[in-house]
Amino acid sequence: MDRPSPPARIRRHLWVAGQVQGVWYRDSCQREARRLGVDGWVRNRADGRVEVVIEGGPDAVNELANWCAVGPSRAEVASVEMVDEPPEGLAGFRITH
Repeated sequence: MDRPSPPARIRRHLWVAGQVQGVWYRDSCQREARRLGVDGWVRNRADGRVEVVIEGGPDAVNELANWCAVGPSRAEVASVEMVDEPPEGLAGFRITH
C-alpha cells in the first residue's frame, strides 16, 4: 500500500509592523512555531518591525502567518507584509539578531 506523501513545504517571509518589539513577540513566535512544527527564524529590525521567515507544510505555515498578524497579547500589530519564497530547507526555529 502506498503511503500518502507529506504536504509540500512552502516558505513565507514576513515583516510585521506596529508595537511588536519589547512585547515578547519573538519568544512567543518561537513557541508557536515549535508547537506547529514550523522551521525558520524571527528577529527584531532596526526600523522597529519584526522579520519572520517560516517554512513547513502549507497548513502550519498559514496558521503561523495568521498568528503573526495578531501576535502575543501585549503586541499591537498594525500591518504585515508577506512574500512567498522558495523553501531553503531550514531546520528548527530560532531567534536571531
